[in-house]
Amino acid sequence: MIIGVPKESFPGERRVALVPTALPALLKAGCEIIVEADAGVAAGWPDAAYTEKGAKIASSREEVFGRADVVFQVLCHGANDRTGHDDLKLLRRDQFLVGFLRPLGSPETVQEIAATGAIAFAIELMPRITRAQPMDALSSMATVCGYKAVLVAADTLPRMLPMLVTAAGTISPARVLVVGAGVAGLQAIATARRLGAVVSAYDIRPAAKEQVQSVGGRFVELEIEAQDAQDSRGYARAQDENFYRRQSELLARVVAESDVVITAAVVPGKKAPVLVTREMVAGMAPGSVIVDLAAERGGNCEATVPNQVTVYHGVTIIGFFNLASSTPNHASLMYARNLTAFILHLIKDGKIIVNMDDEITRETLVTRGGEVVHPRVRDLLSPHPEQPGA
Repeated sequence: MIIGVPKESFPGERRVALVPTALPALLKAGCEIIVEADAGVAAGWPDAAYTEKGAKIASSREEVFGRADVVFQVLCHGANDRTGHDDLKLLRRDQFLVGFLRPLGSPETVQEIAATGAIAFAIELMPRITRAQPMDALSSMATVCGYKAVLVAADTLPRMLPMLVTAAGTISPARVLVVGAGVAGLQAIATARRLGAVVSAYDIRPAAKEQVQSVGGRFVELEIEAQDAQDSRGYARAQDENFYRRQSELLARVVAESDVVITAAVVPGKKAPVLVTREMVAGMAPGSVIVDLAAERGGNCEATVPNQVTVYHGVTIIGFFNLASSTPNHASLMYARNLTAFILHLIKDGKIIVNMDDEITRETLVTRGGEVVHPRVRDLLSPHPEQPGA
């Protein structure tokens, strides 16, 4: 079985789907590896590093897709809305595709992949169960984003984060608020604490309180209770407009007191909830910074401009997409480990076995036999039934 790794084609993407250190385990399982020339250079791995570990270098993207039984990508068509469509003509029937596909955000692109006959696995749909943890690429990339968000904020903030006692007097620490204590949020809390900031965090899920405290943050408790705050997979559930309005009213004071606000509240498959209104931004001190990690899904901050840095009432709002790509070496390393663990889970006697009784396989498989097979994606593609009497 040949695993092919093309160079990422999304503009500015520096990650690579497989790194040299992951090759021995795959080779031991009987796989051959073919990597497009210069695929890993931007992440710190030249072609020589791959060949030293037993991979072969392909001169073109077409060669990788043409020879590979399995294609590893970071951003597949769907997740790559710029150049991903060009790969459709390279895919063939029963070829395996593994990577980020954004199936819940752009289900129509999954339908296009299905039309090629390829068997596609969306790595972001990995179930949050214990045995799938080594395969959880979404959490890996969220870890990188949470870390980098703090560094971006610290670089933008016109003051230092830690408390300092100097000959010129004492410098008070910066106050950082993290909204959304998932994987990205927890990493942001931990990183801000390591840099010496005073960190608070808020999440609608009561279970997040202990997690926030475990990484050194103070949990902000509001006099409001969410209904069914999290689903069976541990993700926050969307709430109604009344809840978000009341939440914003109660959060306004905490936001106004913060020098940095990092928002990381997302609901899978849905537009990000607006948690920081324009009025709340206007109430912050000039020079304050907001890093909106939900910008790609509409943003948690009402004043966020997608993929841009803007200033609103003296507050800098950063809505960058794809922050994980800005730390490509470790992001690629973690991602490669996730994909390696996943494919080794599927391989039996040198072949990939699509076992629909296995939860990991069932939850990540999106296309097979020319059809979209994932129920949640199919539901998004299905026309809404007519209302009675319509």
